[in-house]
Amino acid sequence: MRSQDIVVLLKIATLRTREWFVKELAFALDISQSEVSESLNRSQIAGLLSADKKRLMKNNLLDFLEHGLRYVYPAEPGAIQRGMPTAHSALPLNNYISAEESYVWPWAEGEARGQAIEPLHPGVPGACAKDPVLYEFLALVDAIRLGRVREKQQAMNEL
Repeated sequence: MRSQDIVVLLKIATLRTREWFVKELAFALDISQSEVSESLNRSQIAGLLSADKKRLMKNNLLDFLEHGLRYVYPAEPGAIQRGMPTAHSALPLNNYISAEESYVWPWAEGEARGQAIEPLHPGVPGACAKDPVLYEFLALVDAIRLGRVREKQQAMNEL
C-alpha cells in the first residue's frame, strides 16, 4: 500500500453508490490514470476493494483507518507554514475541539497558518479545494494519523 491509496479510497467513498471511472478519479485527484489503476489493484489485494474493484469494503477500510493508519503513515507536526487547515483545525472537528495549535497542509494558495502536516499525497490540498466531502474525510484521517486519543475517537465517530 502507498499513502495515495488512502486518498483514492476516500475519493471513492465520497461518490457513494455513483458509478465512477479511473479517468474521473485521476482528474479529481491530480494523479495519473496508471497510478490510480495500480492503487486500485493494491487496495483490492489488501481487501479494501471488492474483487471487481468497484465496491468499497467500508468496514475493512474503517478498521484499517482506526487501527493501522497512524502506524503506517504517521504524521509529525512541522514548522509553522501557510496552507489549508487539517485534522482538528478543519471541519468537522473544529466544531468540537478547541486547541491552541493548528495544523495545515502546506499549500501556496492556503490562507491559514499552522504547523505543517505532510498530506498523504502532494495533490491533496488541490483536490480538497474542489471537493468539500473529500476534504472532511482527509482532515478526519489526519486527526487519526496524529494519534491523539480524543481527536482520534471523534474522527472515527465522524467517519
